Amino acid sequence: MCNAVIEGNADGARALAEALIASEAELLPAVERGFVAGIRRVGELWDEGEYFLPELVQGAEAMKAAMDVIRPALAAAHQTQSTRGRIVLGTVEGDLHDIGKSLVGVLLSANGFEVHDLGASVSIDRFLAKAEEIDADIVAASALLTTTMEEQARLVDAVRRTAGRTRRVLLGGAPTSRVWAEKLGAAHAENALHAVEVAAELMR
Repeated sequence: MCNAVIEGNADGARALAEALIASEAELLPAVERGFVAGIRRVGELWDEGEYFLPELVQGAEAMKAAMDVIRPALAAAHQTQSTRGRIVLGTVEGDLHDIGKSLVGVLLSANGFEVHDLGASVSIDRFLAKAEEIDADIVAASALLTTTMEEQARLVDAVRRTAGRTRRVLLGGAPTSRVWAEKLGAAHAENALHAVEVAAELMR
């Protein structure tokens, strides 16, 4: 499983995911040791300069292929288990970048969070409506363009002004930073793996 993701082998990762479900093994530990370890290694190779954008994308696609198979089984298992938290996820309006945000969703799901991925170019109204519908704990928003970062700011403000329970906001994306997020009163994740750590911290 790990190697399939590192090698960017989407078909192989999908087949291994199907075999994992058929084996009736405990899913989350197996996913953590296999697919998540693989995508973590892909990120390390990227940071080390060994991998470039094509390899990063292929690794993410292999991870996505596996999780498309595993996610329904995880959801079914979690129907009888408490989740680590409910998260509404999306890329802000005006921004169509999807790969990084989707990887965040995959890893959050694999680590026990209930994730509702709204896709790309999501309006503030859609974020708020979904958060209210599922009683979300966290609203997570990505921006990959400097021109759409201000939409994150407007989203944070809108979540803060929404009546009812307090919801945390988690921001990410290439042009964003911890300083930017803290200025807005939100949390920040540098990458998909860090997003899992931050989300877990926000739920404590």
